[in-house]
Amino acid sequence: MTSNKQLMATTLMALGMAAASGIVTAADDKPEMEKCGGIVKAGMNDCGANGHACAGQAKVDNDPKEWIKLPKGTCDKIAGGVVIDAEDMKMN
Repeated sequence: MTSNKQLMATTLMALGMAAASGIVTAADDKPEMEKCGGIVKAGMNDCGANGHACAGQAKVDNDPKEWIKLPKGTCDKIAGGVVIDAEDMKMN
C-alpha cells in the first residue's frame, strides 16, 4: 500500500510540473499584434492619434485614425477595419 501511495504522489507531482511548464510556455507565446483603425468606439482607443497622445481620447465612433491593437490578421476580417502602419501614425 505504501508503494502505491508513493506512485500516486510521484504521478501527481509530475502532472503538476508538466501543467506548470505548459502555463509558462503559453505566456511566452504572445501573438504578433497590429494597429487596427476605423473600428474604435469613442473613448476606447489604445493610444495616441489625431493630435492626442493618450488612450481613451477618441471623440467619435469609427474614426479611421483612432486605433486599437489586435492580433495580426484580425483587422482584415473586420468590416471597416484598416491596418495602420508606423508611417500612418505620425501625429497631426
